[in-house]
Amino acid sequence: MMRSDLRRFGRGFVYAWNGIRKGLMEERNFRFHLCAGCYAVAVGCLAELDAVGFALLFLCIFAVVGMEMMNSAVERAVDKPDTTHWWSAGAAKDMAAGAVLLTALGTLAVAVCLFGRAEVLARIWAGVTHSPLTVALWLVSFGLAYIFVFHFGAHKEGSTAADGEKPDD
Repeated sequence: MMRSDLRRFGRGFVYAWNGIRKGLMEERNFRFHLCAGCYAVAVGCLAELDAVGFALLFLCIFAVVGMEMMNSAVERAVDKPDTTHWWSAGAAKDMAAGAVLLTALGTLAVAVCLFGRAEVLARIWAGVTHSPLTVALWLVSFGLAYIFVFHFGAHKEGSTAADGEKPDD
């Protein structure tokens, strides 16, 4: 009995990893928030945040990414409802999207507190513009982030075309 509980517990991690992988492969907004989180960590390094600052930063990043995954789960769970449940399905999707927006706005408020002082902004700018190489690396990273966000994975939006619907752009 103990062994089956342990196996079931381990399968939970596999299911969770599969969900993260599916979000990475199929959800553009999830990839966007991951990239934004990576840039936030890089800026945190340039700003020389202390441990508490990084803890707040990581908490915010994981909250937004987690809410984005919950939003995607709600969207999939209530996709294509019958006519009786159309309004409530739309309301659920709107509320889940609103939850992501509220979490992102809270994260923005934390970012202003962490990075909004003039001396911190000057430190960040000095790090980004330290040399032509650092400027070039930041610019290249923006291009790679664009490709990752908009051209990576099995686009969920395109998969609905098989159902006879026009894909979202």
